[in-house]
Amino acid sequence: MTTRIHPTALVDPKAELGEGVCIGPYCVVDAKVRLGAGTVLESFVRVADYVEVGENCRLFDHVVLGRPPQDFGFREEETWVRIGNGVTCRENVTIHRASGEGHETRVGEGCYLMEGCHLGHNVVLGDHCVLANKVGLAGYAQVGDRVTFGGMAGVHQFVHIGRSCMVGGLSKIVKDVPPFCMVDGRPGRIFGLNRVGLRRQGFDGAARKRIGELYETLRTGSLPLRAAVEALVSRNPQDPYAQELLVFSRICARGWTPWAERRHGGVRAPEGEAE
Repeated sequence: MTTRIHPTALVDPKAELGEGVCIGPYCVVDAKVRLGAGTVLESFVRVADYVEVGENCRLFDHVVLGRPPQDFGFREEETWVRIGNGVTCRENVTIHRASGEGHETRVGEGCYLMEGCHLGHNVVLGDHCVLANKVGLAGYAQVGDRVTFGGMAGVHQFVHIGRSCMVGGLSKIVKDVPPFCMVDGRPGRIFGLNRVGLRRQGFDGAARKRIGELYETLRTGSLPLRAAVEALVSRNPQDPYAQELLVFSRICARGWTPWAERRHGGVRAPEGEAE
């Protein structure tokens, strides 16, 4: 396949273009840019310096990648935006460079960012995440693999979200969200396991039940969270889900998102299920 560049596009000759790259009308591509094979830029796309885009990505109209971060501490140091293979950015998506020499804003493989999404500086987005329209991730937010966000959800800076979570539309996430959970609200609250998402991702009934049991143990215990997770692992040293919760608890900086209260009081537990 040959590289195709529309005559109205402005592409710096120093930009590195893979085989079969297609650049549409009125796009602007700077010198310090790498576009992987088969990647398509529709029209009016702006790819600034220090951006690397993987193979077979598709950037729709008015996507802007690699502009300086909205960080008053930024001093024009060399930082990057790095995007994995097979990523789709719909219209008006913006992804900013990182802040801090040598750092990067990173998007994993197979992600789908719908219209108007924004990733701030130093964001790390895992593989195969889906962000519905106008989701915003503030600086230094980190998101695990296969997380789905409803439209207009907002994530506070430095928040960590574990893998396989579901974040409801219009939610305001200000605390860390542990793996496998469904969270919604302003501020966000956990409403149990992301059972539909886990099922679609291949977690069988036994796995979903086991994860629910682990969270039930944490919810009903009397120990502080970190100590409770460590005690859980000590009782289940070979359990990979317990180990995952321990790792997450150790990187947690903003505290875990609390469980939603039932209408008649108490706390809603992540009930287990079997098949």
